[in-house]
Amino acid sequence: MGLWNWLRGRQASDRSPWGNFWFEPVGVHTTAGIRVTADNALQLSAVFACVRIISSQFASLPFRLYQHRPDGRKDRVTDHPIYRLLAKRPNQYQNAFEWREMMAGHLVLRGNAFNQIVANRQGEITTLVPLHPDRVTIDLLSNGDYRYRYSTLTGTEQIYPRSQIWHLRGLSSDGIIGLSPIALARSAMGGALAAQDYGSRFFANDAKPLSGYIEYPGSFKDRMARDQFRESLQEAQTGANRGKIAVFEFGMKYHQLGLTNEDAQFLETRKFQVNDIARWFGVPPHKIGDLDRSTNNNIEQQAQEFVQECLGPMAERWEASIEAELLLDDDDLEAEFLFSQLLRGDSEARAQYYNAGINAGWLTRNEARLSENLNPLPGLDHPLRPLNMAEETGG
Repeated sequence: MGLWNWLRGRQASDRSPWGNFWFEPVGVHTTAGIRVTADNALQLSAVFACVRIISSQFASLPFRLYQHRPDGRKDRVTDHPIYRLLAKRPNQYQNAFEWREMMAGHLVLRGNAFNQIVANRQGEITTLVPLHPDRVTIDLLSNGDYRYRYSTLTGTEQIYPRSQIWHLRGLSSDGIIGLSPIALARSAMGGALAAQDYGSRFFANDAKPLSGYIEYPGSFKDRMARDQFRESLQEAQTGANRGKIAVFEFGMKYHQLGLTNEDAQFLETRKFQVNDIARWFGVPPHKIGDLDRSTNNNIEQQAQEFVQECLGPMAERWEASIEAELLLDDDDLEAEFLFSQLLRGDSEARAQYYNAGINAGWLTRNEARLSENLNPLPGLDHPLRPLNMAEETGG
């Protein structure tokens, strides 16, 4: 008997008083017999770790807003309403880190993040109020446009036009709604939840298999009598009665099924699921504690790949949405999240980088000081020019 067949038969139909059918969240059943939602998927340590790593590291990126000059240069802007919202306080309930972490978590876990846009009489955006993605639906209108419908905690519904909602969407198949990673990975998450639940039940039963059968030489009067006997036996061997000696009458014999963790390859299954979940979220396994294939030689490269292939596209998604949905075209402003802190490396590598840039003339000494959070000094704002690169003068 395979692990998944055993779990499917036990989980999908166990509606007894000690079963967990009635306590599972509403969702879609998987082939492993587990309902999977975005919330109960977080009970998996690998899923929670992936969502936490991505959302917290993205929220820690410094946000910048730049104004372009005609000569191609750009100046940092700090007095714009959008900068104050995204870098300081988006609403009265959250600071910028908490809000960005939540939005990134919604985007990673559910494929969509929503904010109600609140503006003043001058048309300036003053507040971004987060809306839970599970309570947002989209209505398609007859003119080809769409609007947002939000169910509040009090049971009422609010309808918002597109102009009042900032919608961050992930990978989308229609350009309107982002695809939910949990919905796409439901079978993988269901298998992982089933294996986790199996392990909990296994050790809750003194690390003994949970399945067996009673051999009875006679016959019960009817089905109700048989069910009553099974339930009373189950009740006498679970909870506070766990471990007590069972007494069988009328020639009954207990037979334990031979399912073992080795037969089901339980540990190998759990290890594979950690890598599989990390693959779904684009996170290197070592970031969530799986160091089986990580070495001192490749772990730094994997960290760089995480920044470039996971956080980088997310930052581009945010920047493009901010410029298209929150900024006016006439402003000619550019939004950017800085990755310099995540790509700094060790002190020796940074020293070599600064030394090369300063000596080659493309980095000033004060720029290097600012990168190290040091105040600039007088006379260090001009690039050095190597003597062998000085322009020749005609004689």
